[in-house]
Amino acid sequence: MSNRWFPYYRPRPQARLRLFCFHYAGGSASVFRLWSEMIPAQIDLCALQLPGRENRLTETLITHCPQLVEMLVPVILPYLDIPYAFFGHSMGAIVSFELARTLNRSRYTPPAHLFVSGRRGPRVERREPFTYDLPDSTFIEKLRQLEGTPEEVLQNKELLELLLPTIRADFTLSETYAYQDQALLTCPISAYGGLQDKEVTREDMAAWHLETRGQFIQRVFPGNHFFLHSAREQLLEVITRELLAAL
Repeated sequence: MSNRWFPYYRPRPQARLRLFCFHYAGGSASVFRLWSEMIPAQIDLCALQLPGRENRLTETLITHCPQLVEMLVPVILPYLDIPYAFFGHSMGAIVSFELARTLNRSRYTPPAHLFVSGRRGPRVERREPFTYDLPDSTFIEKLRQLEGTPEEVLQNKELLELLLPTIRADFTLSETYAYQDQALLTCPISAYGGLQDKEVTREDMAAWHLETRGQFIQRVFPGNHFFLHSAREQLLEVITRELLAAL
């Protein structure tokens, strides 16, 4: 069942629920590579790999969310043979949210739970100017401010030349996302944020409650925008607890 979209997928025959993970802009499926070792055997983990990175480095980059979601539907359908949930961080939160809405609208089995992390609610208007089209030097400085890219990478000119097109494509997809009214989701939504995140406030995260008729949970973890790394153990404990409650 493994394919280029889920390069690290290792099936768990005893799994009762499948958790799909959607990485942030500039990230890859390897962001979640260690997660499967830290969650119980009842949970199967599928980490999405978008084109333009790691095993898909030479593939065409995707810059529009609707195009990506349309591509993902047939990719994900074979994996929906057991109850499932989505976790998306930053850009991944929007991708997972729109995929959940598309599956719901198409009358496929909806997710049992949606976890959105490090992203303002989709109805909250963007306050900052676009960054995806900035000159390289200014764009790199923006990456430095976000504190998600190691300084040694930002200082490596050759490596940056390889990575910048992919990061720009992801930022384009994330920043040009346009919310459209649709039927509300019925599954619970958990919205997670970093206590020191300068990009997303608690009020921004609270706006996710507008997107579901189900339960809404909001939690804050220690760390900046990339708290999913610094607070990984605490985050996975909470995710596991909420997933097992869903079962």
